[in-house]
Amino acid sequence: MTERRIKWSYMDHWRSNGPSGPIDQWHSRLAMSRFLKQVAAVGFDAIDTFDFRIWQIFEEYGSVANYQEFVQEHGLERIVNTFHGVYYDDAVYAPEVRETRPAILEDFKVTMDRWSGIQLDNIIVMPGSRDYSDDGVSDDRIKVAAETWGEVGRITREYGVNLTCHHEFYGGIRTPRQIELFYQYADPEYVKFFLDTAQHCIADVDPVALYDQHHERVSGFHFKDTRFVDTNEDYKLRPDAELLAKTTEKWFYEMGTAEGLVDFEAMMRAVKDHGYTGWISVEHDKANKIGGDYSESTAISRWYAKNVLEEIYR
Repeated sequence: MTERRIKWSYMDHWRSNGPSGPIDQWHSRLAMSRFLKQVAAVGFDAIDTFDFRIWQIFEEYGSVANYQEFVQEHGLERIVNTFHGVYYDDAVYAPEVRETRPAILEDFKVTMDRWSGIQLDNIIVMPGSRDYSDDGVSDDRIKVAAETWGEVGRITREYGVNLTCHHEFYGGIRTPRQIELFYQYADPEYVKFFLDTAQHCIADVDPVALYDQHHERVSGFHFKDTRFVDTNEDYKLRPDAELLAKTTEKWFYEMGTAEGLVDFEAMMRAVKDHGYTGWISVEHDKANKIGGDYSESTAISRWYAKNVLEEIYR
C-alpha cells in the first residue's frame, strides 16, 4: 500500500449531552472513550490537544504516555500537536514585552518536560497578546515577540518539537503587514507558522495567499470555516471576541458547507503544489452554538476531506 502523504488529526474541541447537560470529553474515561471512538469511526488518524489538559491527563491517566496509549487503543495513531493556551499579561507574561521573557522561557522548560513522555510534532502558540489600540501593536513589540519565540523554539527543538505560531483574528499580530513583519524578524529555523484558515479569513486575510507567501514556514494547519468577516472591529471586544460579538453569534463552522467563505479547494491545491506532507488538523471551535452538533460537524468535515480534498491532493 502506498504511504499516505497527508493524514488528518482532530483538534479536541468537543461537547456531548450528559444527564445534567453538556459535558466535554475530559469529563470521564467513558466520555473520552466515546469521543475517541467517534473520531476514529469517521476516519481521523490522530488527535491534537491543549496542553492545559496536562493536569487532567495526570489525574486520570497518570502520564501523557499512558493517555496516548489510551488514544491508540481506540484506533488512533497518536497525539500530534498541543496548543499552549496561556493568558497574556504585559506585567508577567507577554511575548512582546522583553521583561517577561525569562518567565516565558522557564514556563516552556517546564512544559516541554511534562510532555516529554511522547513525541509531539508541534507546540502551538499565539505569537502576540491582544492589542486594543487604534494604532495596533508597534513594530518594536513585534520584533521583541519574534525574538522571544526564537528563544522558545530553541527550547522546544531540544525535544524534537517545532515551536509554531497560530494567529487569532483578535490577536495583536493579525494583519498581513504585521504577520509579514513578524516572520521577517523571527528565525525561520526555530519559529514556524501554523495556519488557521478561519481565523485569517475572519481578519479579512486570504489564507491561501498567506500560505503561498509563507509556505516554507508552515508546519501545520487548522482547517475550519467561517461565514463572516469581522467588519465591526469585534476583535477589540474584551475579554473574548469570539463570544461577545453583537452581530455574529457563531464565528466557526465545519468545512464542506456551501455557506463557508474559505476556499478549501484552492487551499488544498496550494498544499499539493508546495509539496506539503504530513498532518492537517481539523478544528471545530464552539461547534455546538446556535443548535450545532460536534459529532455532525466532525462527520461532515471528514466526508469532505476524504471525498473532495484528498482527491485534489492525489
